[in-house]
Amino acid sequence: MSSSQIIRARHLCATLILTLGLARASVAQVSAPPSSGPPPTPLPLSGRSQSSGTVVATETPVPGPTTGVNTLNPVVEVQGSFRGSTRSTGRRPFSGTLSFREAIERALEFNLGATDASALVRQSRGLRASARSELLPRILADASITSERLNLAAIGVQGTAIPGVTFPTVVGPFSLYDLRTRLSQSVLDLTAWRNYRAADAVLRAHELSIEDTRDLIVLAVGATYLQTLAVGARVDSARAQLETANALYQQTAQRRAVGLVAQLDVDRSEVQALSQQQRLLTLEAEYAKQKINLARLVGVPPVDTYNLGDRVPFAAAPPLTLDDALRQARDDRADLKSAAAQVEAAQRALGAARAQRLPTVSLNADVGTLGNTPANSQVTYAVVGAVRVPIWLGGRTGAFILQAEAALDQRRAELEDLTLQVEADVRKAFLDLQATTMQVGVAGRNRQVASEALTLTRQRFDEGVSDNVEVIQAQEALANAEFDYINSIFSHNVAKLGLARAIGQTAQRVSDFVPTP
Repeated sequence: MSSSQIIRARHLCATLILTLGLARASVAQVSAPPSSGPPPTPLPLSGRSQSSGTVVATETPVPGPTTGVNTLNPVVEVQGSFRGSTRSTGRRPFSGTLSFREAIERALEFNLGATDASALVRQSRGLRASARSELLPRILADASITSERLNLAAIGVQGTAIPGVTFPTVVGPFSLYDLRTRLSQSVLDLTAWRNYRAADAVLRAHELSIEDTRDLIVLAVGATYLQTLAVGARVDSARAQLETANALYQQTAQRRAVGLVAQLDVDRSEVQALSQQQRLLTLEAEYAKQKINLARLVGVPPVDTYNLGDRVPFAAAPPLTLDDALRQARDDRADLKSAAAQVEAAQRALGAARAQRLPTVSLNADVGTLGNTPANSQVTYAVVGAVRVPIWLGGRTGAFILQAEAALDQRRAELEDLTLQVEADVRKAFLDLQATTMQVGVAGRNRQVASEALTLTRQRFDEGVSDNVEVIQAQEALANAEFDYINSIFSHNVAKLGLARAIGQTAQRVSDFVPTP
């Protein structure tokens, strides 16, 4: 054998050794089974909405704003993110007059509560996509160029393997070109599949929570708007009462000038006029602050210079029986549907935890070209199917099952509690509506009688039959009756809005319960 043939044989053997070694490494990489599979999706212990705000509108029997008689007075509490908003005038021009319907439409789009709920849904979609990725194939492509110098003695090639050919101790350097596409696919993995189903149920729960958030926004903005209208009506009433008190003061002062009444009557009239002026100043400040609060809810500039729409008059609630309201609430309340979806998600998560004890089947493959140079590269491939049977995972599966069972028990308890709460909300809303409807009738009659009493008292004063004490008392009684009537209309409208919230789909039904001009 010639020296050139010996050298060529040495290079050929070394190259073969290098190629086989790298090829084995490539196959080993493809055929390696997954270590443990995806863990079950962990769920928080509570499935209640993670919203950072609350909206509560209640009718509280407390002494009225002007008398000691207990009446139903609305209390509107808006907390957290529902109190804020993003600026809406950049995308939706504002004319300077805010109607009831426009306030609700702007709030549904720009209130911070809606923004937070939308962000939560987007996060849930990302989690579902992440869970789905465990079920889809993964395809990778890579290219590598390897240059290597081998110590043959270190890998067991030494001595004379072929008669007449002596292998050197060190050979190389040698080059290896590898261009490859790799595929991995889960064929059967019940944990990954149930994780995806759980994530999908969580997403549906959060999408339903958006609808519930919209109902809360309508309740918050609608009640705040009605409250602002009520304060504005009180301002107008106080302004009219002030004009009446000033007129009486001027009349008394003129009669004093000609000696028909005593100075005490003038003083009484002036005290009444000053009291009405103080009341008006207080109400005007409250009205301005209420308009600023309303502006913050709907995304318009937080000023008090804008105008409100027409007042919302008294209108009877839509004909609805208690049984019908309870049925609609069970069918339409978005928070109830969301809680049911949370229970489903917890059931899927528990199934995923238990599926950790089941075998999984996976497929791994690669195809590409392998050679010492790009010119002499050949197509190579490997296909490996693997079955993984979990025997003992150190108690991890049992721990996941315990967590999932606890979350499921909590979700079921929350659903049962919310079901009872929905029924309680409907029943209390019906009681509030009945009471405020009667309250409107009583307050209206009281206002009518107080107005007649003031007219008769002024006639007696003009005729000199009595002093102005009776007139001042009648004026105060009429002012109180006016305020009570305004408050009763406000209470009735808030009660209707509360009933709309109690039965669900408030955003769609608000115009039926609170019709506006």
